Amino acid sequence: MSRQKVQIVRDYLKNYHMEDRLMEFHESSATVELAAQVLQVEPARIAKSISLKSGDGCVIIVAAGDAKIDNSKFKTEFGMKAKLLPLEEVEPLTGYPVGGVCPFANPSSAEVYCDVSLRRFSEVYPAGGSDSSCVRLTCEELFQVSRSKKWVDVCKNWESQEA
Repeated sequence: MSRQKVQIVRDYLKNYHMEDRLMEFHESSATVELAAQVLQVEPARIAKSISLKSGDGCVIIVAAGDAKIDNSKFKTEFGMKAKLLPLEEVEPLTGYPVGGVCPFANPSSAEVYCDVSLRRFSEVYPAGGSDSSCVRLTCEELFQVSRSKKWVDVCKNWESQEA
């Protein structure tokens, strides 16, 4: 199943001539820490996809690996409390399993937003559809390819970590 999800991402990235940016590993990259180890980069450069409940669908916030959702900022931006998707809803609403959620080729139930915590890096690494894949992109490429609705400022704990 994970090979199938990675192929979906690869096919999607072909539309942008970026399929060569997709990397697959023999090791797990399912968490920020594991992905950073595999890529040999600082954890903050891992662009994690945080899946949150929004009505019948979800909001995917793509944020730096060292950032955490700030409930107050999130509520101000989205008008609702930040609530992680229950595990059983992650794949149906995002299109991908836990550990491989990415901001590419998501179903219409998912809206993607990029958090400003990523903008301090020249390149970031979001997941590639499985727990052992990722994609190397600039922040602007990520914004474009993910079809992000807009840049948001809904995270905390990264501001003092300027790169």
